[in-house]
Amino acid sequence: MGKIIRIAGPLVEANGMRGNRMYEVVKVGDEGLIGEIIRLIGDTASIQVYEETSGLKPGEPVEGTGHSLSVELGPGILKSIYDGIQRPLELIKKESGTYITRGISVPAIDKSKKWKFVPEVKEGEKVTGGDVIGTIQETKVVENRVMVPVGMQGSIENINEGSFRVRDTVCVIKDDKGKLHDVSSMQIWPVRKSRPFKEKLPPELPLVTGQRIFDMFFPLAKGGTAAIPGPFGAGKTVSQHQLAKWCDAKVIVYVGCGERGNEMTEVLEEFPHLIDPHTDLPLMERTTMIANTSNMPVAAREASVYTGVTLAEYFRDMGYDSAMMADSTSRWAESMREISGRLEEMPGEEGYPAYLASRIAEFYERAGRVKILGSGDRVSSVSLIGAVSPPGGDFSEPVTQNTLRVTRVFWALDARLAHRRHFPSINWMTSYSLYNQLPAWFSMQKGTKNWSKIRTEAMSILQKEAELQEIVQLVGPDALAPKERLMLEVARLIREAFLQQNAFADVDSYCPPKKQYMMLSTVLEFRKKAESALERGMDMEDMLTEEIVIEEAGEKKKIRRPHKYLEAMLRLKESPLEEEMSRLKEPEKVKLKLEGAVDNITKEMDKVLGK
Repeated sequence: MGKIIRIAGPLVEANGMRGNRMYEVVKVGDEGLIGEIIRLIGDTASIQVYEETSGLKPGEPVEGTGHSLSVELGPGILKSIYDGIQRPLELIKKESGTYITRGISVPAIDKSKKWKFVPEVKEGEKVTGGDVIGTIQETKVVENRVMVPVGMQGSIENINEGSFRVRDTVCVIKDDKGKLHDVSSMQIWPVRKSRPFKEKLPPELPLVTGQRIFDMFFPLAKGGTAAIPGPFGAGKTVSQHQLAKWCDAKVIVYVGCGERGNEMTEVLEEFPHLIDPHTDLPLMERTTMIANTSNMPVAAREASVYTGVTLAEYFRDMGYDSAMMADSTSRWAESMREISGRLEEMPGEEGYPAYLASRIAEFYERAGRVKILGSGDRVSSVSLIGAVSPPGGDFSEPVTQNTLRVTRVFWALDARLAHRRHFPSINWMTSYSLYNQLPAWFSMQKGTKNWSKIRTEAMSILQKEAELQEIVQLVGPDALAPKERLMLEVARLIREAFLQQNAFADVDSYCPPKKQYMMLSTVLEFRKKAESALERGMDMEDMLTEEIVIEEAGEKKKIRRPHKYLEAMLRLKESPLEEEMSRLKEPEKVKLKLEGAVDNITKEMDKVLGK
């Protein structure tokens, strides 16, 4: 047992710690505050403490626990809200009230609750680490699959069906040496160590999000990595919410890492009331949340992302596609910077530690689509999506740059778009996706065979618009040739009718891939017919506007307004969702209605522009 010799905020130094090891969890002070050894020199240990250290005094004891910072994995994780080191906030509130009492110890998983265990294997069967031996219905949506612990193999000596606590033995395995091993439904795993798998596979399947700018232009793969950097107010949090709500991952792990308390409060209040569009049940049925706000201990913020990704890996090992949202990794990096400064380490760029790049890479490397352990070739994935909050929206700062080096999707939020109320405010000129094989996957799906073609055409139109805007700002749009004015109008349609998406509208919040394809195809069909009409000498003004007669103050006046086929195309995104209506057992009716909307617009174009 050691004794405290120095206290510097969350950093505590203690001597007499010979025999302890790096990253060992220790209890600090008379109150037993939780800490972790992050540096050992001789018998002096530097400890980052995961709780408020005010009131600690030199000479108070420091006691090692003999194990690393670990999480409890088992039934009961879903629907829970944890702090950065997996302490359930709801249970803490019951025990200590509104404020977290220092040194409080609350089990991450309820040890007294009984779960119904249903065996999946029989006595005498051979099993190995990762094999599923039984299931527990954890929520209405997700079935917890009880697995053989990593590194264990043998034959089933005894297995029983019934109701058990998470620590109760549900199965006994006899190894090759004849030794018996008790298996319960709970495992313990160190957060800084990634869970093993058989083989990492290429990212060939998309994580379908229902967000048009993501799926069509900058798709993310299952098992992929993405960064969403942006300044304050550009929409990082809402984008993360949309991804969590609509992406086709089975399990969502949401980590609020160092964000403002009021933002996290909104998330905690909103998520339990969100309805999962895939199941019509509360989204929390397949979600777990980790909340470590900016006013909570800084050291726990550093641990929170590791806690989150370990939980995501656990559900991956069950065979589920999981996705982790981290909001934001900048606050995580700032916590590393603060601890590094307390350790008096040599600072790197902008005061961040020299190992910032390796820590960020280490974290994102835990993503992937893999063959999981156990018999057979089961495949699942962990996708990592990290928001970045660069000061002043400066993407050249170290956290953003080091994140871009290791992530393969860059969704750049633009404050100028946000100020124009264009949401999601993703800048299509600076964003990119390196998962170049995914558009081909969309093209192979039924009803979207020209996906890659229309995607390329739409991107080229937006790039051409950016070039023409420089001329327009100098001499005005009237100086442009009719074909170039048409290009600007088509680009406006792509921006307003396709890229803009209302996260709070029931219909527009989610857009299935087929509807995305039909919407963009309609805009590009208009371009094709309009160019043909221009070549036949039709006036550009007549294509874009129509003359109508209105009565005002007893007098009839003629005015021009946007043509009705343009308005119809803008209304196309308000058509009902195929997914939503299929739950009402009317998929054919919706299909006809959606395709009918496209047909009506095409007929209107034919009528106005001439075949």
